[in-house]
Amino acid sequence: MAQPLEFEQPLFALEAKIDELRHFSQEKGMDLREEIATLEQRAQELRASIYQNLTPWQQAQLARHAERPNAIDYIRANIQDFIELKGDRLYGDDPAIVGGIGFFQGRPVTVLGHVKGKDTKDNIYRNFGMPHPEGYRKALRLMQQAGKFGRPVLCFIDTPGAYCGIGAEERGQARAIAHNLYAMASLPVPILSCVIGEGGSGGALALGVADRIMMMEHAIYSVASPESAASILFKDATQAPRAAGAMAITAERLHKLRIVDRIVDEPVGGAHRAPLEAAHNLGAAFAQELASLVDLPPAELVERRYEKYRQLGHHLLMG
Repeated sequence: MAQPLEFEQPLFALEAKIDELRHFSQEKGMDLREEIATLEQRAQELRASIYQNLTPWQQAQLARHAERPNAIDYIRANIQDFIELKGDRLYGDDPAIVGGIGFFQGRPVTVLGHVKGKDTKDNIYRNFGMPHPEGYRKALRLMQQAGKFGRPVLCFIDTPGAYCGIGAEERGQARAIAHNLYAMASLPVPILSCVIGEGGSGGALALGVADRIMMMEHAIYSVASPESAASILFKDATQAPRAAGAMAITAERLHKLRIVDRIVDEPVGGAHRAPLEAAHNLGAAFAQELASLVDLPPAELVERRYEKYRQLGHHLLMG
């Protein structure tokens, strides 16, 4: 069972009570079905009340949940015969971005994704999902390969942002991200990107210039984290909940602004509570969106992508 967030405590306490009654009923041979049914009805109502009325800050907490599925989980569930390809052929490999080739519903594809770790050791190895320049150059190399061989590109976005350490800056972090934006704009194959957790700043955009941008229901996507925005606007990082409320970071809000093309439903309580169901929903969304793009001529595909991003400013002004 996933660890409860603060706003989930009442629900988890009620679910624990239901489990306790079930165990007691089996152990003592007592018929407590009526009492259990009453509590289950109350839990269902409470569950709907909590998850249908989340604040942007609560959405951010779900998006960052330690047990939330990462890109590797979604790849395992949806990509057959996946082969990971490492290295940028310039400096080295970056475990914060996974990339490779495989089959999606029988079609060869190139797959890219930010990866956060599952525990402390894994997070250190993955640099907490914050890529170095070599990670973005690896992604660029694989996208160019996809363009050469006519493979659609599927991207899983989940990063607090690109790593801003001295080494990353010395190796050209900004230039690496800029090259990805430039290359994706003119890539002659379909590109689908989904924010599966946290989409932060240019680190997310480097995998986000796509024909279709999707977000998981409880994901967030923003130019800066709520903590960073609070530090800038209010000079106090503890004002992050306030900043989150002022920013357009949720899937629902970004869909209304037409920055995001589609919201992918999550299981009640978040993707971490039923990862296979979440993976199935995302796979179905990818399949539907890809079907509308694969038969377009490359020139038309690139032109549509260009017009899509030309219109973003208009949508923001009107929103």
